[in-house]
Amino acid sequence: MTILRSPDSRFADLPDYPYTPHYQVIGDDGLRMHYVDEGPRDGQVVLLLHGEPTWSYLYRKMIPPLVAAGHRVIAPDLIGFGKSDKFSSIDDYSYQRHVDWLVTFISRLDLRGITLFCQDWGSLLGLRIAAEHEARFARIVVGNGILPTADSPAPFAFKLWRAFAVHSPWFPIGRIVATGCKTPLTPAEIAAYDAPFPSDAYKAGTRAFPRLVPTEPSDPAVPANRAAWAQLGHWNKPFLCLFGAGDPILGHADKVLIRHIPGAQGQPHQRLRGSHFIQEDQGPALATGINELIRRCPA
Repeated sequence: MTILRSPDSRFADLPDYPYTPHYQVIGDDGLRMHYVDEGPRDGQVVLLLHGEPTWSYLYRKMIPPLVAAGHRVIAPDLIGFGKSDKFSSIDDYSYQRHVDWLVTFISRLDLRGITLFCQDWGSLLGLRIAAEHEARFARIVVGNGILPTADSPAPFAFKLWRAFAVHSPWFPIGRIVATGCKTPLTPAEIAAYDAPFPSDAYKAGTRAFPRLVPTEPSDPAVPANRAAWAQLGHWNKPFLCLFGAGDPILGHADKVLIRHIPGAQGQPHQRLRGSHFIQEDQGPALATGINELIRRCPA
């Protein structure tokens, strides 16, 4: 396995991203995960998990109001993304490896009383991990995400996206992110999403994610995901959905979550004006929802 590391120079002078980099070594091979860690060390931990094909830059509009409320905000870059290390081969990534990397990260930082915010693949990982390690989590907020169990066919739009990610010779990360936002991104913001990827060799992780979504019962991730989904059916801690109504694939997945998870009952769920990358469209509103949930539902 060849490990690639994006040059620091790629991340110079990014707009609205002044954060000191932190790194955690999470593998015997020296594999390094980058994360933002802002706010007081003794504050309520808010863990922000990004999805495909973004990185912690996605949370630049949410971090300041969360920190201003007194919380410790941690936003890791998943392996293969952002400032974290990357493998050069798509075959070096698996759903289980991503779960294991994040569990190691959370354990080594010994994060507890976590308020999780997760979106897209951040939900595929975060909901699974919260169900399997419930003692570390106090609350969950989901924006445009779900935990797939292969109990229903994948939408056609997703199948097209998966085929494009795997086979297209052209895979422009920044432009892909821009198409998933209602709020237009500036050229500098698009460049920031491109920054982790100096060449196509660095994009194996971004191309891997769509094909790792378990859409068939035979997928190796399905048994663990189904067990986690069953566990979430007994989740009585606060659970809030803040979705972008314009997401063509996940915009209505909140119905499934709210119906299944006991802790979602009575919460002020919202569908906001926004698309798939709701953090770009409604970042301050999402932060307000998280702040209010922590205030309203102390651990």
